[in-house]
Amino acid sequence: MAMLSFERKYRIRGGTLLGGDLFDFWVGPFFVGFFGVTGLFFTVLGTALVIYGAAIGPTWNIWQINIAPPDITYGLKLAPLKEGGLWQIITMCALGSFLSWMMREVEICRKLGIGYHVPFAFGVAIFAYFTLVVIRPFLMGAWGYGFPYGILSHLDWVSNTGYQYLHFHYNPAHMLAVTFFFTTTLALAMHGGLILSATNPKPGETVKTPEHEDTFFRDTIGYSIGTLGIHRLGLFLALSAGFWSAVCIVISGPFWTQGWPQWWGWWLNLPVWR
Repeated sequence: MAMLSFERKYRIRGGTLLGGDLFDFWVGPFFVGFFGVTGLFFTVLGTALVIYGAAIGPTWNIWQINIAPPDITYGLKLAPLKEGGLWQIITMCALGSFLSWMMREVEICRKLGIGYHVPFAFGVAIFAYFTLVVIRPFLMGAWGYGFPYGILSHLDWVSNTGYQYLHFHYNPAHMLAVTFFFTTTLALAMHGGLILSATNPKPGETVKTPEHEDTFFRDTIGYSIGTLGIHRLGLFLALSAGFWSAVCIVISGPFWTQGWPQWWGWWLNLPVWR
């Protein structure tokens, strides 16, 4: 079905979760919806607050602008605007914007009659961010344990947090996360390369079929999981990377306070080494 004729069947009212017909319309190719409005509101407000934070800060250097969380002494209380309160409001705006975008995706899926795999996948990414700025600081008793908003300041926070637990790459959940990140890159790069090699032939040659693609991997590694299977695998690998990256940071501090190399003492104490 041509895209233009499909649009006429697809762009009908209904399927919204909130707001009903109030925002059930499109602006050009963009569906608005109730969550589109809330997403725009939180995005504009959060961006304006970041610019305001930069304006009251010491520099306009894009690399050094920093919106820091409240000091640890504030605990889980609301802080004054210029002493971390700005960070707290921007965090709420970010979460509001991300969640609005996810729910807008749900509404579009309902209109199209397709599954909710994309909003679910985006939800895992939101969970990773939520873990960093809400769950871990809450478990440690202060919003000051969240990461600052800024380029160099954020990198400094990552570095300092890693050194806090000595060799952070000894964190077992971090190992899993990195493994899944690299495997996602490998699997989907190979998948993309295979699709291009089959469906983008040289002039005069015919486009190859999925059978050619399956046969390539059968002959290369002995087995092909198929056209649907590779997408399931890619989704699993990517979501696992995001999930374990959230786990690796939330267990550092609330559940493990020593250097991560010490965690591996159980391995050295196994009877098999004696």
